[in-house]
Amino acid sequence: MEVRRGRLVLANPVLTAAGCAGFATELAAALPLERLGAHVVKSLAPFAHTGNLAPRLAPVPGGMVNSVGLAGPGVAAWRAQAWPRLKERGVPTALSIWGFRPEDYGEALAQLGDIADELVYVELNLSCPNLDASHDLFAHDPVATAAVVAAVRSVTSAVVLVKLSPNTDRILEVAAAALDEGADGFVATNTLIAQWYRGPRPALGAERGGGLSGGALHPVALRCVAELRARFGDVPILGVGGVATLADVLRFVRAGADAVQVGTALFVDPRRPVQLLEKLAGEVARRGASSWEDFCRALRSGRSGE
Repeated sequence: MEVRRGRLVLANPVLTAAGCAGFATELAAALPLERLGAHVVKSLAPFAHTGNLAPRLAPVPGGMVNSVGLAGPGVAAWRAQAWPRLKERGVPTALSIWGFRPEDYGEALAQLGDIADELVYVELNLSCPNLDASHDLFAHDPVATAAVVAAVRSVTSAVVLVKLSPNTDRILEVAAAALDEGADGFVATNTLIAQWYRGPRPALGAERGGGLSGGALHPVALRCVAELRARFGDVPILGVGGVATLADVLRFVRAGADAVQVGTALFVDPRRPVQLLEKLAGEVARRGASSWEDFCRALRSGRSGE
């Protein structure tokens, strides 16, 4: 079940999604994090951030709208308090980082120091719609994206994946700019800019709205993955958006994803990633594939018996 694409190596193709499984081992009682391809830690900046006002989550048809606002203790505090617990349990960890300026991303990596080399990869969150600048994201602008990746590359040689936005028609331009500055690949995609109401007022404390995730996002994320794979060939691509069933995983593989992240489904059942991994391993064995790569190739070519 090992995944290998470019410099990215995962023990298996099922990961958590940033923002949905905590900063450390919060879900360890229900989810054996050490069995995952990677546990993607909630996004951190080089400073502490309080996030948005409550309520921060609103269930909606087909998923949920959230406006947590990237609340977190900051990279330095995470390194001191959370990283030792993850390392002790042997959890394969990927760290999502964010900032208001390109320099913030570089500072976040600088604060990590040599820990960056122990991470599975670093995920650059350039596309969260839950901030004041939700319509002016780094991931909507090739120049801004290039500046962030360049700032990160100046301080680390770690595997770097850029989390892209579905809220732009420039996703391929943005992706190309990221690769030009040394990004290794992509996470596709983040949430859709959305709004929800309870009575006459918005349902979330951040009244401007938030990000839509869950099953309603799935077809959009599939389109993003398919376009990225068609344009960029052999770069690593992780699919995220509405992954809750084996069929969802298989659709992402057909679209071109090397692995998937599970997000909103964790709020329904935090055991879901391991359940999916077990079903996926059974499917690989049932189809007689000799490796994950062979399984993906057969599924995409129609040689899977379907």
